[in-house]
Amino acid sequence: MRPASTAYHWGKRPHRPGEIDTVLLLEHDAKELIRGHGVPVPAGCYVDSRDIATMTLPGEGPWVVKAQVGVGGRGKAGGIGFADTHQDVADFVREHADTRIKGHRIAGFRIEQKVRFEREVYVGFMVDAAERGVRVLISAKGGVDVEAHAQHDNTMLSAVAAADETAMIETAKSLAKPLPEDVRNTIAQAIPALAHAFIALDATLLEINPLFVLPDGHWVAGDAKLAVDENTFGRQPAVEQIVRARPDAYREAAFKLAHEFDYIELDPHGQVGLLTTGAGLSMMLVDEMLQAGLKPYNFCDVRTGMLRGSPARLIEVLRQLAKGPNISVVLVNIFAGITDLDEFVQLLLQALDAVPEISVPVVARLIGNNFHAARQRIEQSGRPITVEVDLDKALQMAVVQAGAQA
Repeated sequence: MRPASTAYHWGKRPHRPGEIDTVLLLEHDAKELIRGHGVPVPAGCYVDSRDIATMTLPGEGPWVVKAQVGVGGRGKAGGIGFADTHQDVADFVREHADTRIKGHRIAGFRIEQKVRFEREVYVGFMVDAAERGVRVLISAKGGVDVEAHAQHDNTMLSAVAAADETAMIETAKSLAKPLPEDVRNTIAQAIPALAHAFIALDATLLEINPLFVLPDGHWVAGDAKLAVDENTFGRQPAVEQIVRARPDAYREAAFKLAHEFDYIELDPHGQVGLLTTGAGLSMMLVDEMLQAGLKPYNFCDVRTGMLRGSPARLIEVLRQLAKGPNISVVLVNIFAGITDLDEFVQLLLQALDAVPEISVPVVARLIGNNFHAARQRIEQSGRPITVEVDLDKALQMAVVQAGAQA
């Protein structure tokens, strides 16, 4: 069994139909959230390069300086350092502030007191939709090579529990029975707090790796990966506040909070800008374009039923598309169930007027109510918009336009 984190894609991608919309939090934010639910974490603070002159470090050194970035393998990529003095911390932050790890920009740094520990173990919870429960994972070996250990030694213990604290606690304790006594005792201490945090935060993933076993038998979360369900932000104000406070670190989630629809940049060098509705159909378009050798710039689900007579959402999508340096065509795909297509086209034309930077051809696949009036409005506009009903033909037209502009 692979560790829980491997079930999560660290890059940018839309969620497949049926998947839970999740936000994977930075380690610092994850630790501060679970600390509020009784999980012990090393004393730490968050800084970036602008804070160096005024930063107040937690306690006395030595410290661990950790790049905050949404990607695994930070240690092996040089994103984690050790510091004995304030100057050491400042030097590490300056050196790494403008760098990337596996293509991901470093959002900031968590600086925390270095922990003296006896051993490292692994504990994880993750939603298992296929099994309709929560998968509990435990290993007596934690740390950076936990996945390699799990595959080589078959040391990762796993079982599915019902999605409630009591069932998760009992399942974890049962899994831990064959482990060494000190590990078993530590897990028995840790599991109640971790299970409580998982449920209380509407988490889809909580992975503590390593979980440090201290010399006195107590424990502390050395690292934490926490993914939460976007759809629960309304009852998770602390999580929502974190996302709003760091829009650069949580771009897609912050965008959705601000504009109430999904937008994800897939490839900064993409050739096709998408203005689409329906998550499943939009995802299918992305797949088909990739198969055709095109690079889609983005994914979006603009949700035409919530346009409410305003072009604001369409304008926002076009503004995002205007940032794509290689976009050579915009593909619109609207299946209007409750939306009048003529009204949608009127809003689309207003949006195009508001974003004159979009000067590339537009292919619009429109199907639904009042199609003929919508097509007539487009023809009267004089804009280079090709209208099509058949999705395959619209996609082929986009491929041709992208090739002509390449």
